[in-house]
Parts: sequence; structure tokens; C-alpha cells
Amino acid sequence: MRVLHVLDHSIPLQSGYTFRSRAIIREQHALGWETCQVTGPKHNPDAAAPAQEEVDGITFYRCPPVGGLLAKLPLLGQLAVIRALTRRVLEVARRERPDVIHAHSPALNGVAAIRAGRRLGIPVVYEVRGFWEDAAVSHGTSSEGGLRYRLTRALETWVLRRADAVTCICEGIRGDLVARGVPAQKITIVANAVDAARFQPVGARDADIEARYDLAGKKVIAFIGSFYAYEGLDLLVAAMPRLLQARDDVRLLLVGGGQVAQELAQQVRELGIADKVVMTGRVPHEEVEAYYSVTDILVYPRKAMRLTDLVTPLKPLEAMAQKSMFVASDVGGHRELVRDGITGTLFRADDLDDLVRCLLELLAAEERWPAIRAAGRAFVEDERNWRNSVANLKPVYQRLAPGG
Repeated sequence: MRVLHVLDHSIPLQSGYTFRSRAIIREQHALGWETCQVTGPKHNPDAAAPAQEEVDGITFYRCPPVGGLLAKLPLLGQLAVIRALTRRVLEVARRERPDVIHAHSPALNGVAAIRAGRRLGIPVVYEVRGFWEDAAVSHGTSSEGGLRYRLTRALETWVLRRADAVTCICEGIRGDLVARGVPAQKITIVANAVDAARFQPVGARDADIEARYDLAGKKVIAFIGSFYAYEGLDLLVAAMPRLLQARDDVRLLLVGGGQVAQELAQQVRELGIADKVVMTGRVPHEEVEAYYSVTDILVYPRKAMRLTDLVTPLKPLEAMAQKSMFVASDVGGHRELVRDGITGTLFRADDLDDLVRCLLELLAAEERWPAIRAAGRAFVEDERNWRNSVANLKPVYQRLAPGG
């Protein structure tokens, strides 16, 4: 089987999107399949990209960025992206002769793949990883139900109806696709997962990090990742005064940066807890493990909204693989992953009182931690691993390209 993946962006850029792509490609290689990869014009658009690039043992064909004034115009810019990517997919497909083209969100990739696939007679699979119109709402660049929102949704529906098969990452998305008229039998879930071998249990606490931020002997609760509004980090900061009233040894560690970093820093100052909160800013990827090592409880306080209810994140699975304790809001994306009280702890989304209660109860019950850590690790080893997830693609590809 030879598969051409069409991606928005890829490694060496670091995101949940690129890590999922890398994991799928590696597991397909382990199955003996051959793959080739094309990234769209939005991959690192401000840098001069080579026509072909090898990263971490994977070869990527790059599509030139769409430049000039055209790229900045809302509708014409998207059409230019589709045209450029269609040309590149056609070039690569003629060279590599894949059995299947597998395009991944966003819908622009799906349109380009379908146009190229129809021209060359190659079946197309389209994977929905999330709804980009909802992400735009959470980032403040679009409004729910607005023109841009409705156009983006309509374009994806166009792709879903014309793709030969559809994959998605979770039950929440699958339910939405069925509700908009995509036949259930056309959809296959290729769930988010982790490579347990790459995410080993966190080791001993890093003494340098503890000394640098005065964390030795403290109970550290942390969030490590990108600071988007939907992550609900303002709720976590708001919980700190209440936590400190009950336990003066608690410290909050926020590692990363992004959309709401400045607002969070202002909130910390206004609450008068700057000496109890560490905001490191972005750190190199190779140093992240050291910050996990000094953390007692990770917190994923995602706000309740359409985006978080439908989409499953990677972070809770990574926490389980690392045997990290964590608390997460009970949005739909978390409920699909976490067995409350067994592999992790869920609190009522957007509920400050319940977040404080869960954290204090967990801090007071360290005797329960080993069992929770073991259950989480077993869950990712036995169920949520990439071998199991990618295996779901076998019947999809074989149905579309039986001779591949």
C-alpha cells in the first residue's frame, strides 16, 4: 500500500497536529506501507522552504507559500491556497503513484486532494481532526454563525460528501458529521493516541528547575502547553488564592506562551500572587520533560464550548503515558478519554469551587496516586496506542484500493 498524505503543516514545527501526523506515518511504515507527504502553502510561510525536505526520517514535499496581496484577501487567498496545493499534489502523485490520497484537516487540503484525485483516478480519504471554524471562534478571529464561520463549515461539508471515505479522531466529531448528513458507514474513527515507548514515566525531580524557581518542598500544580483562551487557564489562576488559603505550600507553574499570556500575567498581579506563580514563557522542546518532573498535578481546565466538547486533546493521554497525575474539566473531549477517579480526575467545567475541591482532595490523598498512575499507563499501553488506532485504516484503504 502506498499512501500520499496531504497535510497543513508538519514537523519540524511542533503542535498536536504535527505530532499526530508523525505518529500515523511512523506506524504506517511499521506496517510495511510506503508513504509520501505534501504540506500546504501555510507550512512555515515566512521561511524559504525547500521543494523537498527530510525531517526525522520522513520526506516531505513542500508547497510554495502563496505570497503578495492575494494571500491576505479572505476568499481569494483561500482559493489561491487550493490552486497552489492542487498543483503540488498533482506533481507529487504523478511522481509517486500512490494507491490512496489521504488528506487531513483543514478543508482546503481536502478540496485540493479531491480535485487532484478525481483528475488522476485515485481514491481520496479525508480526515477531520477538528473544526477550524470553531477554533477561529476561540481565537477571536471569527464569530459563531458569522459569514466566515458558515463558509468554512459549508466547504468542509462539500469535502465530506465527495471524499471516498472519511476518518476522524473521536466520537464527538463523528456525531457531528453524522448530524450534518455524512453516512455513518462512511466514517472511521482513528483515535488520538500516544506512543508509550516515547512517553516514559517522568523521572526524579529536576534539581536545577526546583532551585531556579524555588520549588523544592512545594506542591506544584502546572499547565504545560499553549496558552489559548479555550484552555481555561484564567480559572486555574483564579483558584490559586483559595488553594493557598488551605495549603501555603502550593505553587502554580505555567510553562508556555500564546494568545492569553499577557492577560494571565495581569491576572496574577491583580490577585497579588506573583510570588506563588511561576510563568516561564516558552521553553525549548528538549527541556519540557524537566518541567514535568517537578510537577505534582497537571491541570487541563478547558472551558465548555463546542470546540472542547467535540475534540479530544492529546495532553491527557501523554500525562497517562508519563504516569503524571492530572485534573481535567469534564468537557466532552476529556470525558471521552478519562475514567474519572481511575485514570485521572474530572471536575465540572467552568466551576471554580469544584476545581479547588478536586485539587485539594487529590493533594490530600497521595496514597491513591500510584494506582491512578498505573491505571493511566495501562490504558495507553493496551488501548490508546498508535498501533491500535492506525490499524483501523487497513479496511478503509483496502476497500478503496484492493490491489494496493
